Amino acid sequence: MKQLAQLFYSFFKIGAFTIGGGYAMIPLMEKELVDRRQWIDKEDFMDTMAVAQAMPGIFAVNMATQIGQRLRGLRGAIVAVLGNILVPILIIIGLAIFFHQLRGNAVVEAIFKGIRPAVVALIAVPVFTLAKTAKISWRNCWIPIVAALLIYLLGVSPTWIVLAAIAGGMLYGYLKNRKEGAL
Repeated sequence: MKQLAQLFYSFFKIGAFTIGGGYAMIPLMEKELVDRRQWIDKEDFMDTMAVAQAMPGIFAVNMATQIGQRLRGLRGAIVAVLGNILVPILIIIGLAIFFHQLRGNAVVEAIFKGIRPAVVALIAVPVFTLAKTAKISWRNCWIPIVAALLIYLLGVSPTWIVLAAIAGGMLYGYLKNRKEGAL
């Protein structure tokens, strides 16, 4: 029961103190779950992130579900998700109730403009961490850059980018195995 309370509290803190959505939560989740609580190691955390990204639904909820389930089964998953979503839901309800009063408020607009750079930084940190873990170096960083440019500048569907990446990875693996077999 104590670990369920700790699990709820940890995900409550993560949900309460993260502005910017699921990806902005990654540094806080890693610090709390990997470094502070040591419930999972860095490699398991990265694997969990990969699965959470691939699953449909909200990234932060997917992370909480997987980690809670791994630690305490179904109860752990439920407790982690409730802890993770409680504060954001209360904030959304509060904003919905008072939205008409906040709309156009110069102070509120200034606060959100001030938060934007911090959100960008919170999202950039996990991108660099993931790139390092995925062994993306200066030699092969052109791949995500070209993919982003194709999507942004030419309007290429991300689906085609993913399919091209799969085909390219398969071709690379085939050629690499063929070359190693020839040696």
